[in-house]
Amino acid sequence: MKLSGVTKKYGEKFALQNIDLEIEEGKITAVLGESGAGKTTLLKILAGLLPCEGQVERKGAVSYLFQEAALLPHLSVTGNLKFVLPKEKWGEIADMVCRVGLKGREKSLPKELSGGEKQRVAIARAFLYPHDVLLMDEPFSSLDLSLKKSLIELVVELWQKRRETVVFVTHDVHEAALLSQRAVVLRKGQIAGDYPVPEPFPRSFFSNSFVESLLIHTLMD
Repeated sequence: MKLSGVTKKYGEKFALQNIDLEIEEGKITAVLGESGAGKTTLLKILAGLLPCEGQVERKGAVSYLFQEAALLPHLSVTGNLKFVLPKEKWGEIADMVCRVGLKGREKSLPKELSGGEKQRVAIARAFLYPHDVLLMDEPFSSLDLSLKKSLIELVVELWQKRRETVVFVTHDVHEAALLSQRAVVLRKGQIAGDYPVPEPFPRSFFSNSFVESLLIHTLMD
């Protein structure tokens, strides 16, 4: 995926200004920035959900993981997963349910699930949906530290199986350091920094060396 000279305005206000960005295939890229920096706008443009000025090159199908689980309330866990798959692929669901830690909850409706369980279903759905690129919009922002840690580890585990291209938006430097191989920093609709995160997976949630380095870049650039 590649953006060339991408600009997006809402009325007279610039959300993005002249963005040039190439997303590396098969890697996890974080888009960091404060509220209003243009992160979600960028993600929606990558998904083809928003028009913009400039050129956008996309390759393959896209799966989108929203900040909220956005499950269909009248469908069970299994039903929500079947909804995104052709019938011939339904055989993949049982394994995925086990992988996300929801075995025994297959028949539960969303109203019967905790917030963390709902997000596990959403992650399973995003990975099951046939795709080449996975886009994630702050999927861990409303979760407590323990649950955030377990779900980040889950995403890494699922990604390592297929090595698809992943782009995720976050305002949390720790999330970027734990989950990404590259961190792109947005500030006021422009790219303020672009940094590799070279540590191998799995990464320690409480290891501060590369978090501190990334935080310094984010705050100072």
